[in-house]
Amino acid sequence: MKTQWKLLCVVFFSVIIISCKKDQKNVPIQIQLTDNPVPYDSVMIHIKDVKVKLNKEDAGWIDIDSKDTTVNLLDFQNGIHMIIAQDEVPQGILKEVRFILGDGNYVVVNGRRYNLQTPSAEEAGLKIKIDKHLDESLNTFMLDFDAALSVKEESTGYKLMPVIKLK
Repeated sequence: MKTQWKLLCVVFFSVIIISCKKDQKNVPIQIQLTDNPVPYDSVMIHIKDVKVKLNKEDAGWIDIDSKDTTVNLLDFQNGIHMIIAQDEVPQGILKEVRFILGDGNYVVVNGRRYNLQTPSAEEAGLKIKIDKHLDESLNTFMLDFDAALSVKEESTGYKLMPVIKLK
């Protein structure tokens, strides 16, 4: 009798827990890229992948639909922008966006090309804090990749130390 009572309690609480779970909704998300003016001929950035992290503590990074592409940041100035990723993700709070960069990053200064060193950006990626609630309608995030502050000339060449802000 005691065993049956325990089994009945387990079944009862399992039904309550399962019935209390909310239906997970997916919402649309769009990541756009823009840039401020800078005195270089071009700043080429190779974006291999875009990932997002949501509010769930145990949730890892979610790949969102983006294409492996190389963009000239200087093409996205004075109000011009580009959609670099678009997908649907679970509803919640968008904590961070991560760009995974490839090795095709370079700057052109006075007609001369210099490879951009990108410390850890090819493995760990560039993380941008967002901390915004995702609505059921299209969630668009405009990220300003500030080339003027991101490209640093050093004695060993040029480094990409990204400064990316949510607009």
